[in-house]
Amino acid sequence: VSDLRPSALPGSFDVSHSMFDLRSPPHPFMKRYDSFSSVPSSTSSRKDSQGSNRSLDTITLSGDERDFGRLNVKLCYVSSVEQIWITVLHCKDLSWPSSCGENPRICVKGILTLPKPVHFKSSAKEGCSDIEFMETFVFAIKLQSLQAVRLVFKIQTQTPRKKTIGECSLALRELSSEESSHWLDISPPSK
Repeated sequence: VSDLRPSALPGSFDVSHSMFDLRSPPHPFMKRYDSFSSVPSSTSSRKDSQGSNRSLDTITLSGDERDFGRLNVKLCYVSSVEQIWITVLHCKDLSWPSSCGENPRICVKGILTLPKPVHFKSSAKEGCSDIEFMETFVFAIKLQSLQAVRLVFKIQTQTPRKKTIGECSLALRELSSEESSHWLDISPPSK
């Protein structure tokens, strides 16, 4: 990090006439950014020896990159009967490749990543940017088993052919009897 005080740059002029005085301590509402990009420094990426980017953390997509939409789900754990309740509510601002056609039939496939994975799938709905599913899935699984796994969702087209067009996931560390609602950003499917 460069020191921007006048003493550090001989012959430089004062660059801090704005409200964000670079010589004063950072304000609590300011985010720190890498000097070479607008990506917050905590989510920066580095190039490996082959020159490709390796993400160190999740990176927020900039506005010019394709937005795949968001999935809304609700979770609840009923400890008295050791059941997890998963409700797939809806997909918002959903987009898909043009190769899938104008209105493909779309479903949400869920996977609990236990040693023996548990799979479930919603019914297929006609593709549009906002699709309501409103379907609940119930599984009898001990809470201790669930707290170490992830719940993965794959957004799939059923017609004209079966294809995963996006995915998202959620850690189940904080399951409770209180129903929680989650908005998950849909990402391109992993290779």
